[in-house]
Amino acid sequence: MSTTRYGHHGSLCFSVFLFFNFISLVFSQLSSNQRETMIKLSNSVNSNGSVWNTTDPNPCLWKGVSCSNNSFVTHISLSNLGLSSSDFLTELCQIDSLEVLDVSVNSLSSIPDGFFLDCGKLNGLKRLDLSQNKLSGVFPNFSGFSSLGTLQLSKNQFEGPIPDELFSFQNLTWVDLSNNRISGFLSNSIGNLFKLETLLLSSNHLSGEIPRNLSNIKTLTRLAANQNNFSGTIPRGISQYVQNLDLSFNNLVGPIPIDLLSPPKLESVDLSFNSLLGPIPENISISLLRLRLGSNFFNGSIPSATIEKLTQLMYLELGNNSLSGEIPVELGNCVKLALLDLSQNKLSGSLPTELGNLRQLQVMKLQSNKVSGGIPNQISQMQNLSVLNISQNSLTGSIPSAISNLRGIVNVNLQDNKLNGSIPDSFSNLEFLIELQLGKNRLSGNIPKMPPNLQIALNISRNCFEGTIPETLGGLRALEVLDISNNKFSGKVPEFLTELGSLTRLLLSNNHLSGNLPSFASFVVVDFSGNKGLTNSTTTNTSTSSTNNTSRKNKISVPVVILITVISVVLGAAVALTVVLFVTRKYYRVNDVNTYSEEQISLPQIINGHLLTANRIHRSNIDFTEAMKSVSNTVNIIIKNRFSTYYKAVMPCGRDYYVKKLNWDDNILHLGSREKFAKELEILGRLNNSNVMVPLAYGLTADSAYLFYEYAQKGTLFEVLHGNSGKVLDWTSRYSIAVGIAQGLVFLHGCSSGSILLLDLSTRSIFLKTLKEPQIGDIELVELIDPSKNTGSLSTVAGSVGYIPPEYAYTMRLTVPGNVYSFGVILLELLTGKPAVSEGIELAKWALSNSTDRDQILDPTVSKTASWARSQMLSVLKIALGCVNISPGARPNMKNALNMLVNAK
Repeated sequence: MSTTRYGHHGSLCFSVFLFFNFISLVFSQLSSNQRETMIKLSNSVNSNGSVWNTTDPNPCLWKGVSCSNNSFVTHISLSNLGLSSSDFLTELCQIDSLEVLDVSVNSLSSIPDGFFLDCGKLNGLKRLDLSQNKLSGVFPNFSGFSSLGTLQLSKNQFEGPIPDELFSFQNLTWVDLSNNRISGFLSNSIGNLFKLETLLLSSNHLSGEIPRNLSNIKTLTRLAANQNNFSGTIPRGISQYVQNLDLSFNNLVGPIPIDLLSPPKLESVDLSFNSLLGPIPENISISLLRLRLGSNFFNGSIPSATIEKLTQLMYLELGNNSLSGEIPVELGNCVKLALLDLSQNKLSGSLPTELGNLRQLQVMKLQSNKVSGGIPNQISQMQNLSVLNISQNSLTGSIPSAISNLRGIVNVNLQDNKLNGSIPDSFSNLEFLIELQLGKNRLSGNIPKMPPNLQIALNISRNCFEGTIPETLGGLRALEVLDISNNKFSGKVPEFLTELGSLTRLLLSNNHLSGNLPSFASFVVVDFSGNKGLTNSTTTNTSTSSTNNTSRKNKISVPVVILITVISVVLGAAVALTVVLFVTRKYYRVNDVNTYSEEQISLPQIINGHLLTANRIHRSNIDFTEAMKSVSNTVNIIIKNRFSTYYKAVMPCGRDYYVKKLNWDDNILHLGSREKFAKELEILGRLNNSNVMVPLAYGLTADSAYLFYEYAQKGTLFEVLHGNSGKVLDWTSRYSIAVGIAQGLVFLHGCSSGSILLLDLSTRSIFLKTLKEPQIGDIELVELIDPSKNTGSLSTVAGSVGYIPPEYAYTMRLTVPGNVYSFGVILLELLTGKPAVSEGIELAKWALSNSTDRDQILDPTVSKTASWARSQMLSVLKIALGCVNISPGARPNMKNALNMLVNAK
């Protein structure tokens, strides 16, 4: 009986529960107006060519949508949907309950007026994210958006000043306006934002002084105003509440305020690349994790008593100043240091043995000081060290074998010291070492077996080595640059050097070598000058001088006998790319070249061949099978660099094409990104500019990727400027080339699909159809292997040595100003006739240091031909020096650079 009663009571309770849930469901549904608006919104978004999952009848369950109690839409995110039309924005404003709107990472180019009118009336809108689009024009005033707490507008193209009205929105806690083109002064009204916690103004064109009343905002924990044109002194008190302060890459002057580094909550300070002077303050917060003061004019000694207390410090950068005194032994207490940069100062004394305590250190840069004494054995205790640079000092004694205990080290630079003795045999154990710079010392003795992974360079020039070139160098199959010049080597140049398949530059000059120079591949630049007994009878890319390019060209008179030795070579199957991760530089491996006959191995088979060009002539000419025959023979290699190998392929029609094998193709083939690769190339294939080398087709084999391009009859600009043709390029041609490159860069930076940046812009990536028609090559690299995009596990340095902007070592980001810097270096090459790096000195730094005597910079064989040429060259030199300005914000954009070039007289 009780059970029955309990059953009836339970059924009744359950029925009541269902009833109230039904009532709750009925009254918690979206209003008809909001439902209709959401449906209209979905139709608008999907008609924009995007795919937004809106199949569920309840909009509150759509991706990127959140509702309050299933009754009101509060959050809408349409981020990263590829949206280009902004018409849908006005529809969003009909949702009066909206609190958060995120349309970031799209391709929106404008904001309709109706958006500001209608969304400005939404009293509940607290967060608005329009970042990473293509929005341009004058910065909007956002009238009526007074409830906003978060405003994110970064990575767009807004111009003009920040309207004062924005500083009246007193609910703002987060403002991100970075990476735009905003100009003008920063108003003192910003001090009214008493709730502000984060203010990001980086990478704009803001000028004037930094407002002093920023120090009044007690909630402000992060302030980033780097890469602008701020001037004047740093206001006192600005850091008293801040945890992270970044004012780098500006035009700030004067000393560091005595209280700036002392607030107890301060964790990170970056004042690098300004014009600050005076001593480093003694009072520094013990909470500091990062202190970057490089590239200023600081003097005096490093405050040792303060340094001793910075036990939490991880990054210390004081390079490129005028600091003097000894390296403090107290640095040994900073046991958490990962990066120590004291380079380019006036520091003296010996290397403290206490540095061995820095067992977390990954990068140590002490180059260009006046440090003397020996290298302490305690250096072997730095088991995490990957980069060691103590070059250009006065170090004496022998190279300690203890360095070979640093098993993870990838870069060792000890050049330009007074080191003697031999290279330790144990260096062969450094299995991850990819660059070894030992030039300009007093080393002698036997050269031991070298680490097989050496790749970037081996430099033992300007030492006291003698005897024949040792066979120990024969195992360096991945090496790109070998410099053994200015020693006492004698005998013949061994044939095994021709078998170093990755070699691109070989410097043999000023030794006692004799005999006939072996035949090197056409892409290897060989300098054998200063060897009286050494002759050359081949048509390889060789030179007879490494110091003065223009005078060399005038002195070449020995006829070159043409002899082409055809070697049948087939690239091996898949060879793994070895990628070593380290702080300042990552490296790549070029596929080993194995010599087999065509009978032993079949030709690479195209699995997927796709034509990109709409040009009927190219579409009918390109033959994938014929192309694979060309890439199977190294005699067809025209250019080889660390990213690609270019082959000349003659099609059945008789027309020449470049077939480029990507040396990074495992990123495409083995990381599941074939579709991305194809999509990016489809976009690039539609580009149309006479100064840009556009891919015409691509082919995929089982383990490689190949791109097809029009053939450039004159080769690369590097070959024309610095090769062995014996002809000097006249100024008219150089000027035309400069204008053409600028036009190509303006086009790439202004592409409607988004700015296309160059990963490796140099004279080696500029191709010449004629001596006045340049084309920018390698435009696809940034989309495939841009290190800042963190795709897969691949990362690399953006650019070739001499062309890399100085800020890249700090930001590790590709930028438009960075491309402008590389363009400036190319201009300097055209103006001087010198390569980007000569005898270890970067051309840009040399030109800036000699800018007061500008006639000395110009190539005399060109500038003295006519007064008008000299005058125009001096005008172009001003542009070049502006492009290589150490501050990214001070460089012109490419449109301005092009306009100045065109008007140069």
